[in-house]
Amino acid sequence: MKEAAVVIPNWNGMKYIGKCLDSLRAQSCSCFQVYVIDNGSTDGSRDLVEEFYPEVSLHCFSENTGFCRAVNEGIRVSSEPYVILLNNDTAADPHMVEELLRAIRRRPKAFSCQAKMLSMAHPDLVDDAGDAYCALGWAYAMGRGKPAGKIRRDRRIFASCGGAAIYRRSVLDEIGLFDERHFAYLEDIDIGYRAALFGYGSYLASKAVVLHAGSGASGSKYNAFKVRHSARNSVYLVRKNMPLLQRLLNLPFLMAGFGIKMIFFFRKGHGKDYVSALQKGLTIPVGEQKVRFSFSRLPHYVRVQLALWKYIILRFGEKA
Repeated sequence: MKEAAVVIPNWNGMKYIGKCLDSLRAQSCSCFQVYVIDNGSTDGSRDLVEEFYPEVSLHCFSENTGFCRAVNEGIRVSSEPYVILLNNDTAADPHMVEELLRAIRRRPKAFSCQAKMLSMAHPDLVDDAGDAYCALGWAYAMGRGKPAGKIRRDRRIFASCGGAAIYRRSVLDEIGLFDERHFAYLEDIDIGYRAALFGYGSYLASKAVVLHAGSGASGSKYNAFKVRHSARNSVYLVRKNMPLLQRLLNLPFLMAGFGIKMIFFFRKGHGKDYVSALQKGLTIPVGEQKVRFSFSRLPHYVRVQLALWKYIILRFGEKA
């Protein structure tokens, strides 16, 4: 059996998917199987995969079910002990799979390890070197815009960006798969947060490198789709992962964070989208997705809370 499943969600990725799959053909190891989960593409990208990449296991939905559903389908139809998620608008360095496997194997308590993502347009600049989440309710990509050579060491991160990361299947079996209520955006922060509450860590694997086009599916940095889903999910994420006392502790930070974002998006012309999405985030049923508080997990909650404060400092430190 192969050691890793490489799961690639695809939705109208004709511009990118060929380059992504070609980069996997050029990997230094062959211990993985590629799974493409097509979300009802209409641009011919599904046919391209079927015709020119026979080694790929292709699974198709008739409509766009969202990133989370596609990823979960890839996890379910595969059986390899490790799962590598890869965006369709990426091109992997020839040693990416090998380095991701090496990074997670040597950390028994690691849930995930993320590749260092570089800008496809400017490969000398970092696109994402680990996802952070802070008490302001903000998620952000660490290292974005920094010279690629500045980030050479592995480090613990809050969560791995699902665009290029490896996950341990045994932990997924324990904590559950991606929350499909997210549809898209912040689902990787959510699952990394959940893993942390169970005592597992996420890490940057700095020697694993991927080029990333960015906004390949949604089309731009700020658009109504992205604003609505990100805002809605930002509220939902807090409700399901923070117990009441922790929410009260962070309330001043959260109010400030959401207020700043509201002003920002009104200036960008998306204020109404943002406000209505925040309201929707308050009404999403949490149900079985909520991580129930347990005193046995208290050390994990403390560790997470310290990280929430730390990443406020790092957020503004990176901008300084």
